[in-house]
Amino acid sequence: MHGMDARAEEFERAVHGEVPPDPGPPIRTGSRLDDAWQRWMSHPGARRAWEWGAPAAVIGVAAAARLIGLDHPHQIVFDETYYVKDAYTLSHLGYESRWPDGANDSFAAGDPDVYLTDASFVVHPPLGKWIIAAGMAAFGTDSAFGWRIGMAVMGILLVVLTMLVAKRLFRSTTLMVVAGALIAIDGNAIVMSRVSLLDTGIAFFGLLGAYFVLLDRASTERRLAPWLDARDAAAKPTDWGPVFWWRPWLLAAALAFGCATSVKWSGLYFLAVFGLYTVVSDAFLRKKAGVAFWGTGTVLRQAPVNFLLMVPLAAVVYVSNWVGWFTTDGGYYRRWIEDGGGSAWSGALSWVPIDVQNWWHYQASIMNYHVSENSPHPYQANPLTWLFLIRPTSMHYQDHGDGTAQAILDIANPLIWWGATAALVFLVVRVVRGLMNRRPVAMEAFILTGIAAGYLPWMLYLGRTVFQFYTIAFEPFMILALTAALAAIAGSRSDPNPRRVAGLTTVGVYLGFVVLTSLFFLPMWTGIPVPIEFLKAHYWLGRSWI
Repeated sequence: MHGMDARAEEFERAVHGEVPPDPGPPIRTGSRLDDAWQRWMSHPGARRAWEWGAPAAVIGVAAAARLIGLDHPHQIVFDETYYVKDAYTLSHLGYESRWPDGANDSFAAGDPDVYLTDASFVVHPPLGKWIIAAGMAAFGTDSAFGWRIGMAVMGILLVVLTMLVAKRLFRSTTLMVVAGALIAIDGNAIVMSRVSLLDTGIAFFGLLGAYFVLLDRASTERRLAPWLDARDAAAKPTDWGPVFWWRPWLLAAALAFGCATSVKWSGLYFLAVFGLYTVVSDAFLRKKAGVAFWGTGTVLRQAPVNFLLMVPLAAVVYVSNWVGWFTTDGGYYRRWIEDGGGSAWSGALSWVPIDVQNWWHYQASIMNYHVSENSPHPYQANPLTWLFLIRPTSMHYQDHGDGTAQAILDIANPLIWWGATAALVFLVVRVVRGLMNRRPVAMEAFILTGIAAGYLPWMLYLGRTVFQFYTIAFEPFMILALTAALAAIAGSRSDPNPRRVAGLTTVGVYLGFVVLTSLFFLPMWTGIPVPIEFLKAHYWLGRSWI
């Protein structure tokens, strides 16, 4: 009504020959940087250089931070004492065996063949150790480079994958580069790529599965287009929507999530949470497409199909990773029933092969360990404190006795991590407001789903002994949350000039301080010998960081 009144007033003025008031100069939008950027991007060569060269530069930085000096220190650090030696015996015996006292020094001295043949009780599946073993097979064990290169490569690929997901979410090369650069120079991602622990494998395969789920969502939306075109059709009272059996991206996601679970059991949460995400996503896509019974149709028809497409295949991937245990005789509990440790199943389950029964007992024992493990550790960190970076993990420390020392402290860049935590709150608020105002929140919901899959399950184990470095599993999603928040702060070139300039300045200053902070902490992430007083300057939260 207001618009109609305004047009009527203009008409009356025109009839009486009145001159409308001068609206004044147009409000300028964007900034000079936007203008210069558009001129540069108008040249095909410059655009290609940016779209390919900038991501390549990020990968180069990630590779340098993870590979330079990877063989330092040439000694087994922190939990490498389990995973490196387990990887070696796994590749030589087909199962993980025990080691004698002093094996760490012997291994580092180039004599790894001191292992025993007695089976060792290990509580994590084999895939992560196979990755470590592949590095040793390619580069040997004479240098620590050989036993760390496997996870270093996974860490570099994690940066690449983060950029691919960011490109899919934000449809922007600039934001893709920002996301990749943030995880490329973050301390948690760097340290977890430079030591042979398993958790970078969970991060990679969990994010890979999530990326495939994202591709599946786009494919499903395209396939539902006919229903969108027919939403006004007269005969739709019994429309339950289609059932899609052929979803190759969902099958790919199942493979990836199966691999995540085959690194550590916590990878199973990615399968469960993103499996639920596919159901919720399918429901909303069907609603958007005009399917009459979009909710019940999804839950009763498509959801069971999603389960059948994902869970059995992921289970096959998991079991197949135990091939070494099944094809040899020396693995832990390999002959548990035959040796009188237990009784064979009877009744309806008597047909199950004895080998499978032994393996199942082993899995049950692993579960019992994970549930009950609460041995005190000086670097354990309550999951409630993870988002605030209260208790990082010291992987290595050596005092040289001359006023210098070297350390490997697994701590994220504080500006990145605390910024990402604030961005997490921002996204939650944005989703709530979006749902209340019926605004699309698909991007925000996807990022929060990834964080939920990697973080929230640990709320069930507050009494367990856990560590800050477990956060690497969901760090890519924290980086994506931070990128989304930075994009919101920066605004767009259509914003009024003062708002746009202020946003770009704020983001630019923040990213500048992030880079300086990473350079400041780099010796703490890579074990570079520095004066002890310089090391002490990094303990911003005092003794909780020592």
